Amino acid sequence: MRTMYFDCGMGAAGDMLTAALLELLPEPEEFIREFEALKIPGVKMTREASVKCGIFGTHVSVTVDGVEEESVDHVHGHAHGHGEQPAHAHEAEAMHKKDHTHEGGHTHTHTHSHTSLHDIEHLVRDHLALPEKVKNDVMAVYQLIAEAESHAHNVPVTDIHFHEVGTLDAVADITAACMLMNRLAPDAVVVSPVHVGSGQVHCAHGILPVPAPATAYILKDVPIYGGSVKGELCTPTGAALLKHFATRFGDMPVMKTTAVGYGMGKKDFEAANCVRVFLGETQENKDVQADFRGSAQNGAGSDSADKGFLTDAVIELSCNLDDMTAEAVGFAVERLFDAGALEVYTLAAGMKKSRPGVLLTVLCGEEKREAMVGLLFRHTTTIGVREAKMARYVLGRKLTTVQTPYGTVHRKDSEGYGVSRSKYEYGDVARIAREQGMSLEEVYKKIQ
Repeated sequence: MRTMYFDCGMGAAGDMLTAALLELLPEPEEFIREFEALKIPGVKMTREASVKCGIFGTHVSVTVDGVEEESVDHVHGHAHGHGEQPAHAHEAEAMHKKDHTHEGGHTHTHTHSHTSLHDIEHLVRDHLALPEKVKNDVMAVYQLIAEAESHAHNVPVTDIHFHEVGTLDAVADITAACMLMNRLAPDAVVVSPVHVGSGQVHCAHGILPVPAPATAYILKDVPIYGGSVKGELCTPTGAALLKHFATRFGDMPVMKTTAVGYGMGKKDFEAANCVRVFLGETQENKDVQADFRGSAQNGAGSDSADKGFLTDAVIELSCNLDDMTAEAVGFAVERLFDAGALEVYTLAAGMKKSRPGVLLTVLCGEEKREAMVGLLFRHTTTIGVREAKMARYVLGRKLTTVQTPYGTVHRKDSEGYGVSRSKYEYGDVARIAREQGMSLEEVYKKIQ
């Protein structure tokens, strides 16, 4: 299976992801010519070699009318019409490019028109000569950013507006990354836990915590961590691109790599300031594959066997409980899910002295092991937790944003092993059912 792995040990930004993906191509300059042929108004992309901690990679910069985005003065979004506070869309993105990517403190002052999400969609769908899939990817990524800004500033998405330079800079980053992903066409995309940085970031209207609110919202349900680097390492655009394209988040799978790309920022840290991407083939389990092909001869589909398996590793933690109330067990389960467990479940168990009890089991990524063990001891009465490490076979998974007459609905798409299935997020469907006075079944029929 053709698999791509993103190492985000120093976060991610749109330009850094583009640069890393560009290094996977045999003819990167040919792609830049193709990109500039789109004629995004005033946009020019340049590629240059960069060295960080002795590692050679690529730095990509985007200019709009000759100006490279590096000042928050350009990019404030505003919420209009209802007395809300200004929505600072892409402020964090600009500060990232100033602190994490660019050197020097000079700024520029320009006057630019505002642009809404509708204007962006008009530009992408009606004026850019892109494959339909790429257009859909671009707008899905931008929708994630707009929803995050809307949530962070408590205003409708339709009231979020972006200054022109900041908008075109972000559209260029997102479009280039989506074009590259379409060209490289991985079957699966695995992303490491994302380093978001720590401390605070200075924006035009104050100081924000790291990760910035919009970035934090996009990275819900994604494994992230802070670390010792002070400053913002993951931007809203970087977060949205990873969230959109990731099949799953976790450790690097066993794979035979065919290419490695390094996308560099400009500023120097103690660690190499880059995003690293691996492209290759996921290693197959020959014994299991042989068994699977044997089953295929008896009627099961064989397509996925020919393509190989997508696997990852999980930690299983378990403990036996015989002196807790049902309410206390339920609370412990909720806390484990809130902390990022992949799965938590209970089974009835017969305990010593003929006591009825519960077997509580938690599945998590290896990076969550310590936190989960701590929560088990804190929220249950157990005095011992068992651990087992196991491999699992997974379908490729992707979260798709779907526009409906009732608002945005998220859909989980899964594919692999000769099967394909989709499921709408229950929370979105339930919200529509409550708002519209319909049953869940009625909502499912209408949005399908």
